[in-house]
Amino acid sequence: MSVPAAKAARLTSLSPGAGCACKLPMSKLENLLSSLTPGLQPASGDLLIGALEGDDAAVLRLDDERALVLTTDFFTPIVDDAYDWGRIAAANALSDVYAMGGRPLIAVNLAAWPGSDLPIELLGDVLRGGADVATEAGCPVVGGHTVDDAVPKYGMAVVGMAHPDHLFAIDQIAEGQQLVLTKPIGTGVVATALKNGAADESTIQAAVDCMTLLNAGASELALAAGVRAATDVTGFSLLGHLHRMLRASGVAATVFADRVPLLPGAIDLVDAGFVSGGTRANIERLKDAVTVDGDVTSALSTLLHDAQTSGGLLLSVPQEDTELLAALQRRGLTAAVIGRTAAGPAGAINVRRTAS
Repeated sequence: MSVPAAKAARLTSLSPGAGCACKLPMSKLENLLSSLTPGLQPASGDLLIGALEGDDAAVLRLDDERALVLTTDFFTPIVDDAYDWGRIAAANALSDVYAMGGRPLIAVNLAAWPGSDLPIELLGDVLRGGADVATEAGCPVVGGHTVDDAVPKYGMAVVGMAHPDHLFAIDQIAEGQQLVLTKPIGTGVVATALKNGAADESTIQAAVDCMTLLNAGASELALAAGVRAATDVTGFSLLGHLHRMLRASGVAATVFADRVPLLPGAIDLVDAGFVSGGTRANIERLKDAVTVDGDVTSALSTLLHDAQTSGGLLLSVPQEDTELLAALQRRGLTAAVIGRTAAGPAGAINVRRTAS
């Protein structure tokens, strides 16, 4: 860090409700978007995925071989190390391109900064973190825009490229497929505990390593395996993003709670009460869509609703595919088959403790 640690430690305290990169409640967003329908563009013609499809990014076909992917994401600090915050925010923004089956081409920074409260050198650390992750992705950062704001925020707008015939989308799940998750969950409770001074260094480091890991390898392997239904797991939680996919595809699913990979210490932090407002909102919003069997612990059920930041990809994979999971694990990813899809009410999820 280029400023005293005491200055750096103020980052999350300047972030109201810090603990996850939470989105606005989905129900409110859906109501808002429906009221704006006349001014928003649904998919049509060369616009393959537009504002109304609910996917991770917009996609515009340029020709038979190329489609442009456009997305943006930014949020308030969830860690106190400015460089790490920049890395996490960049990985999170780039993830939406990978979640569409694309590769990032170019990015610009988006930043809000309290110039009278935090040194500009600290913003430099944030930007360096973002640039380093973008460089790892092969995506140059070519400028951006910064405004003065009482609450610091950082992220990126990203342009990517994909093949128009090989896109991931949330509405392509079929019955009888296996659900594969490529990263552990629990970043929301870790970030909430960190804000309250209750997360140890090893737990924080494991969460930072997870959030800064690009979804590039997972996306590449899923494309090669012919996957067509995917999303990345962020603020709406594992169950929330799965619900969106199932509802869009007209199917239901069962999740096996003991197969879901968890970050070290996450269960203990839930038991200690470090549950973010975003996670509690996810539980309330999903209560009519999710049924949790009685042998699933309350802490584990809460983690399945945990509002994530820069999570892994959630993939719907044909049941007969036995190679993708092994390929993901060989790439060093904590990937697991966490459930299966089935006929049933669109969007319904049954959470069981085990697959047996």
